[in-house]
Amino acid sequence: MFRKVPMKISRLTGSAAALACGAMLAFAAPAQATVRVAYGDIASVENLHLLAAFELAKEKGVDIQMTYLKSEDIAAQAVVSGQADIGVGGPYALIQKVKVPVRMFLQLSTLQFYPIVNSEFYKTWKDLDGQEVAVHSRGSGTEAIMKLMAKRNDIEYSKISYIPGSEVRTGALLQGNVKASIVDSNGRNLLQEKAPGKFIVLPMEGVHASDEVLFAREDFLKSHQKEVDVIVESILTTWREVNKNPAVVAEWRKKYNLVPDLPADQVAEITPFFTELAKNGAFPANGGGEAAAKDDFDFYTIAGQIQGNPSELKVEDFWDLGPLNRALAKVGTN
Repeated sequence: MFRKVPMKISRLTGSAAALACGAMLAFAAPAQATVRVAYGDIASVENLHLLAAFELAKEKGVDIQMTYLKSEDIAAQAVVSGQADIGVGGPYALIQKVKVPVRMFLQLSTLQFYPIVNSEFYKTWKDLDGQEVAVHSRGSGTEAIMKLMAKRNDIEYSKISYIPGSEVRTGALLQGNVKASIVDSNGRNLLQEKAPGKFIVLPMEGVHASDEVLFAREDFLKSHQKEVDVIVESILTTWREVNKNPAVVAEWRKKYNLVPDLPADQVAEITPFFTELAKNGAFPANGGGEAAAKDDFDFYTIAGQIQGNPSELKVEDFWDLGPLNRALAKVGTN
């Protein structure tokens, strides 16, 4: 949500494939105890709580090496190829279409986004028929939402552009380079502050699905059970603290010196940002699990990201609930 560089990602072919290969080569060969995490973004306000959870896991003896990549697609490819151990994203389509031996094991957040249009051009979903919209990346929750809303409103976009970073898309809307997109709460607030009345938030009801989850290869989950369990326990503990007191994230940033180069205006937004997300239930205190998987089946099949009857899809084909169940047995349900 506070990313710096706009970049369009279409598919992992051609130059994008070359970029993926280069990104994978950036992973250093770690020591045996190191867990390599691939994150399809940069360190920013939106992932401060995750970075704090990883610091807690480090204190418990798990060495975590973070590598920031250009998109969730590339992060997923890094995990599939063995260049990373754990990825952050939502690889439902990849798992189903490519049949990769990857499983999700912890829900990090639920979708909290706002479709926005420039009111000088559009005012309703119907107005977007035959028009271009911008989302985060291919296979992302933002793309799924926009595709779902197109189906619900019986419209078809002329093109979907991929612009990673909610704040980048927000800037593009303000500059007039993009006329229809989807942003986070900070982006929505900034648009309303900088250009009152110029932008409209389109209605979006009944969307319940994962935004980001942790995923890994099945062999890694088995061979590094101890490290994975510590990470899951640390995240559950962290999420529960954030839900109780969102202001604690700003304290963790200082304690662990996380993202130290944040501009002052973004530092000021840390507590309001996490307060709103916690209030809206963005951080699952119990890690999502089977219930989250079934909600995802409903959402992502309607949105066209995965195929099949939601009631017939099997949780175990996409998720490994072992790490979460072990963690809940240890830290308790909330």
